[in-house]
Order: sequence, then structure tokens, then C-alpha cells
Amino acid sequence: MAHDASLSPNGVPEVEHPLRQLWASFSENKGAVFGLFILCGVAFLAIFADFLAPHGPLEQFRDAVRAPPVWEEGGSWRFILGTDGLGRDMLSRLMYGARVSLFIGLVVMAVSFVVGVLLGLVAAFSSPMVDTIISRSMDLIMAVPGLVLAILIVAVLGPSLTNTVVAVTVVFLPRYVRLVRASAMAELSKDYVIAAKVIGVKKLRLMFSTVLPNCLAPLIVQSALGVSEAILEAAALGFLGLGAQPPVPEWGAMLADAREFIRSDPWIVTLPGLAILITVISINLMGDGLRDALDPKMRRS
Repeated sequence: MAHDASLSPNGVPEVEHPLRQLWASFSENKGAVFGLFILCGVAFLAIFADFLAPHGPLEQFRDAVRAPPVWEEGGSWRFILGTDGLGRDMLSRLMYGARVSLFIGLVVMAVSFVVGVLLGLVAAFSSPMVDTIISRSMDLIMAVPGLVLAILIVAVLGPSLTNTVVAVTVVFLPRYVRLVRASAMAELSKDYVIAAKVIGVKKLRLMFSTVLPNCLAPLIVQSALGVSEAILEAAALGFLGLGAQPPVPEWGAMLADAREFIRSDPWIVTLPGLAILITVISINLMGDGLRDALDPKMRRS
């Protein structure tokens, strides 16, 4: 049986730091560690694309239109992953595309998290009428299929990267609101909350200092998994022509641009698809590890 504390030289128990405990539990899941490693690699390429990319994402090479990757006959190290239908370097566009896709995923997660926490806590602590209004509004959003709702919002606002973020955020907001509301209402009946009310703790402090910290574990897991889902949703909108607009190197838009070459030059379609697949799987693996680390009941025996 593992112990959280050990004895120091003077005989005083030393409590292990919570982050160290979290990493110890997280690292037991080898798939999660692998996912974190891959995600860090993708993030590194995205952040330092300006220095690592061999060419600009919009730079066209008319003498090398649809050049094959280096492992194909006729390929060269000048364009390691080949070029697209306009002669743009695929490797460079994938690096810059990682920046766009991760940006969408992180912004959607952050905005959904903040707004979801606020609405969820308000629903849990307010009158039954306010709770009903917020809950039924979230139910109404969830009643519409996510992609259909996102398409509707973008159709009204107009296709752009900003409106893609808005649409995907609206689609994902209800899951955060419902999760926070359910977790907060479960905490309200516990002794420590009742004691805080008795001694006169103000409502805002009760919401954010007393109850919210005990609701964070499932929220963190949901946030990690939400990033991958937001990337997929944004890629779907981009593929339909409703997301980031050309010439922005977004992976979904790259897939849409390459549809006509799926038979003649399959690498132009395959590479953005693989980038989405690898990134989403790595985030999901990491989220699975976070779930195991934060919820002892989910840990592998």
C-alpha cells in the first residue's frame, strides 16, 4: 500500500506535493504519457512554426505543383511531404495548421469552461426559476445535433475563424453548465457547506472558494477531452467551407481543398487527416490519464 507521507530526518511526516501525487497517478497510464508526449510535440511545432517550417504557409512554388513527398518516386528533400494543388509546401502548412487548430480547441475550451462555471454555479445557488431557465436553455441547445447547430450559427454569422470559435463554444457550453450544476448541487448538502452557511459565509465566497474547488476534478477531465472535440468540430466546419477561410492553413480546410486529388495525389488528403487523427487521439489518451489520476475509483487495479 502506497503512503502519501514519509518521515523527514527530524521525524516529522512529510506530505507529498499534490502535483507530484497527480503526476505519479497519471504516469501509471503509459498511454496517457505517450499522448502527452505527442501533444507536446504538436504544440512545439505549432508554437515555433515560424522557425521550424521550411517555407511560408502561403508561399507558392509554380515549378512544383502537387510535388510528391520524399518517399514517393519523383519526391525531393526540398518538399519533404510534397506540395498541394497550388504548389504550397505541405509540411509548412501542417505546422501552421497545428497552430490554428490548437488555438481553436484551447479558446473554445477556455470560454466554455469560464462561462459554464458561472452559469452552472448561478443555476445551483439561485432560485428555482433561474435554475429552470438556465437548465431548459441548455437542454434546448443539446436537443439540436452539435454539427447542425454549429452550421446554423455560422450560416447566420458568416464563415470565419472567429465565428467558428463562437459556434463551437455554443455547442459545447451546455456540458460544462450541466456538469458544474450537478456537482455543485451535490456539494450543497454536505456538512462543510452547511457549516459555512451557518457561520455566515457570503454567497460569492461560498460559490467560488468553498464549493467550486471540489467540483474541479470532473471539469478538468471534461476540458481536456473538450479540446479534441472542438478541433474535430472546427475541422468539420472547415471541410464544409464554413470554418476558417482560404488561404488560412486550417486542417479541415486543407482537407476540403484536397478532395479533388484523393485519387491522383492521395497524400494531399491523407496528411491533414493524419494530423487531425494523431492530435485528437493524443488528447484523448491524455484525458483518459487525467480521469484516472483525478478519480481514484477509475484507476486501474
